[in-house]
Amino acid sequence: MRWLILIFLYVLVEVYAYQAIKTITKNHWIQIGSFIISLLILGYVIYVFANYDRSVGPTKYTLRASALLLLTLVPKLVLVLFMFGEDIIRVCVMGYRYLSTTFFENGVTQYLPDRRKFISQMAFGIAAVPFAGLLYGVFKGKYNFKVIKHIVYFDDLPNAFDGFRVTQISDIHSGSFDDATKIEYAVDLINEQKTDLLLFTGDIVNTMAKEMDEWIDTFKRIKTPEFGKFSVLGNHDYGEYVTWPSEEEKNANFEAIKDIHTKIDFNLLLNDSAFIEKEGERIAIVGVENWGHNFKKAGDLTKASEKVDKEDFKILLSHDPSHWEHEVKKHDDQYHLTLSGHTHGFQFGIEIPGFIRWSPVQYVYKQWAGMYNEEGRYLNVNRGFGFHAFPGRVGIWPEITVIELRKGAKPS
Repeated sequence: MRWLILIFLYVLVEVYAYQAIKTITKNHWIQIGSFIISLLILGYVIYVFANYDRSVGPTKYTLRASALLLLTLVPKLVLVLFMFGEDIIRVCVMGYRYLSTTFFENGVTQYLPDRRKFISQMAFGIAAVPFAGLLYGVFKGKYNFKVIKHIVYFDDLPNAFDGFRVTQISDIHSGSFDDATKIEYAVDLINEQKTDLLLFTGDIVNTMAKEMDEWIDTFKRIKTPEFGKFSVLGNHDYGEYVTWPSEEEKNANFEAIKDIHTKIDFNLLLNDSAFIEKEGERIAIVGVENWGHNFKKAGDLTKASEKVDKEDFKILLSHDPSHWEHEVKKHDDQYHLTLSGHTHGFQFGIEIPGFIRWSPVQYVYKQWAGMYNEEGRYLNVNRGFGFHAFPGRVGIWPEITVIELRKGAKPS
């Protein structure tokens, strides 16, 4: 039944799109050609996903299919909005004409008015905007790396760490990469930041440890700052989105994923903590395994904080920002700064500083991108380094975050 509903909706979209084309041009070759192209794309998408191998997981073919589907479907949805809106008006006019004829015999011979070419032209013009955006997102946007900087203030920050700079990356998803030059550029961009500490907040692969094999040397080039590199796992690092021949193979993949962090010189924290010291003072780096309100709950904040004192200044690494919302921000032990990722900002949205900030993911996650502060407890949600499911980014760009810690109150 679910598939029948989806097929019906897709056919409805195609019918409306075809109506728009018919209104604009009477050329039968263009009309038939557009229909054949839509049919070929739909056939390709169905073929790819019908042959999806759950023992392998997402591949470059599934990424390409999802890109083609969105590139054709999203603009057509815009057409549907216009054409359906016009149909509402046409039906109202038809009702008026019918009543006029019935009661006043005014001689109307055509009840339903024809579609207006202008409406279809306007619909195509507006539909071109998301089409162009998606096209840019696929070919350029997914590697449009941005360095986003924040300054956060804490009264109880140890004096020695005033001005301390932390760089955060998240959601590498190495299995999706298709351009080594762009990744090399991003690594250089990370290295250009004058940072004291580098932190990675999970999802190093889509599923398989072998996805990182060709990228080990690239990510090993990330310089180790004076106070080290630390990391945690994300929900994709547990290999739970594919079917495994045996539990032994799944466990072997998980161990291999954990080993990747060592190969690229990161200190992986598995419900554990570490201290960094400067001029006789210290701050704690606490790392939990994945804890998501709607995802795997392997994170154990109590266990991860066993070595940490209540009064210690704490930076918490937790992949899923829902952990902060549901457990961390009201915790009796103050976790001063939490770093997360996971949402990718949906890889689609609009962000114009000071004017608008919107993404569909905000209807699922209360904290979905950027810096949040509640009663002096901060959360930064990194928009992600890589991409997943859809091979592009539109309006929500891949992010390298640099956070400067300052002692005292924020200037007014």
